[in-house]
Amino acid sequence: MKIAVAPYEGSIAMLPVAQLYKRDVPDLPIPEGMDLLQVLWCPFDHPIMPKTALFWRSAATVTDILATPPEPPAMQFYDYLPEPCLLHPEQVTEYPDHLEVSQELQEQLGNLSVWQAANVEMDSEELPWPEEFYDKELAGAPGWKVGGWPRWTTTDPVPRPCPACGRDMDALLTIATYEDDDDSSWLPHQEPEDASLPGFDPYERSQPTAVQIGRGYDQQLYVCPAAPEHPHSELMH
Repeated sequence: MKIAVAPYEGSIAMLPVAQLYKRDVPDLPIPEGMDLLQVLWCPFDHPIMPKTALFWRSAATVTDILATPPEPPAMQFYDYLPEPCLLHPEQVTEYPDHLEVSQELQEQLGNLSVWQAANVEMDSEELPWPEEFYDKELAGAPGWKVGGWPRWTTTDPVPRPCPACGRDMDALLTIATYEDDDDSSWLPHQEPEDASLPGFDPYERSQPTAVQIGRGYDQQLYVCPAAPEHPHSELMH
């Protein structure tokens, strides 16, 4: 039996995704006179991921603060409803994906003898593809992050021109389904939780925001480095 539901004709509240202050993220590309970025998204697919909206503000002018954000009357997926999380910024050094470097560097990264000369230890499964070891351990830090280099896990690198001026856009924010594995070099420098303690949930550790993009992908937002207020672009990979 099918049940018909009347379409909702009112406005749909967007969901808060991230709030970033310039004081916490000094390298945040932000328009002149602003020091706050708020990222919201629609709780529906457009067509394969949420549609995001960026709001650049001066924190001093934000005086009417809501204790509880408005909730939309409906959501397509509860995977688009973020769990509230506190931000603990940690600056890391990362490098571009091996597909974004010169052909000469790609050949060096794929040459196992170069890694052996540097006394780099790899698992037996990584030996045939040392460039994949590079991507995992040195290029594109996983998880939620501001700026940095994209991780190309499902597609090759694609051009990202600004829709307003045509300039190459920079990565602004990665909204990740997962953080990282426990055995990775990208684990944050924080006190590790004791797995023997009651209530320890390794799932929450790898997915603290409870957000899922597609089947476990990342959503990356890009902005124009010359004018962050230009329309931004989005990619899922």
